[in-house]
Amino acid sequence: MKNSERPIGVFDSGLGGLTVFKELRGLLPGENLIYFGDTARVPYGTKSPEAVIAFSKEIASFLIGRKIKLLVVACNTASSLALEEVRRISPVPVLGVIVPGVDAALAVVQHGGRILVTGTSGTIKSRAYSKALAASGSRMQVMEKACPLFVPLVEEGWCSKPVAAAVAREYLLPFRKKKIDALILGCTHYPLLKKVIAGVMGPRTRIVDSARAAALAARAELAGRSLLNAGKRGRYEFVVSDAPERFSALALRLLGIRTGKVKVKRF
Repeated sequence: MKNSERPIGVFDSGLGGLTVFKELRGLLPGENLIYFGDTARVPYGTKSPEAVIAFSKEIASFLIGRKIKLLVVACNTASSLALEEVRRISPVPVLGVIVPGVDAALAVVQHGGRILVTGTSGTIKSRAYSKALAASGSRMQVMEKACPLFVPLVEEGWCSKPVAAAVAREYLLPFRKKKIDALILGCTHYPLLKKVIAGVMGPRTRIVDSARAAALAARAELAGRSLLNAGKRGRYEFVVSDAPERFSALALRLLGIRTGKVKVKRF
């Protein structure tokens, strides 16, 4: 197998990373993709940093063993807490979702604007987005809000139920009056609640989806290394750590992704 034909590995704590998978499939239809969802241990946002690092390294080792050419950590909590540890054990490039998300926000907010970062408790506590925004040299006013109930709402398939809107209002309504220019969806589950979140924040606030930004970064990384696959239609494989039937049903219902048979890998 040519290096360019080797697959891209993508992992997340559950099904949220499928938002990144879907963007990758749209941007790079010729690429072969392997997706791993750690459905047995979701959510990561309430776990200790040590646990997230351990889980991430286990999954990365599994995907590296599948002869991938690029690893995309499609989980903001893992990107915040475990990215450097994963890079230390990886012989292939590793991309997270934090820096692409920050770049996407800076592209739509004027100098000195107000940015609200939403994410899991782990991501917000790490201040990964604030640090990345500060490192960019931009003088943005950055606010952060942990929204830990969003992930279980998505994993239950309750994105369009009234409870999702009620939770979003509870978390975000206090920020509507603060003239937020952009809200970063700092968790790959959150794009599935994008309409609900936008409804709470109002038309002034731009919603920044790090999933597409991460897929664009992956394309640029592969192009820079001459590793793009020229094939017309790639192969897709899905692996989870538990409940494959539920994962497959939610992937179809929430994102229109037909997974086919989902494999199980337990650690």
